[in-house]
Amino acid sequence: MKKYILKTKSDIEILNLCKKLEKLKLSRNDRDLVALIKTQLEKDWRKYLIKRLKHLVKKYKLTE
Repeated sequence: MKKYILKTKSDIEILNLCKKLEKLKLSRNDRDLVALIKTQLEKDWRKYLIKRLKHLVKKYKLTE
């Protein structure tokens, strides 16, 4: 099963740009942004967003 759903030329361009950026020494924020962008190309992209949001809720001691 493919990890990424690449239905358009834009999807392929996004993935290629992410791969180029991953080869560089990026700041933590930029690495996180690239990782988030790549998740948007996945079939189950909501899973990563929920994981990150739950981390923020825990970090700021909020209740779900």
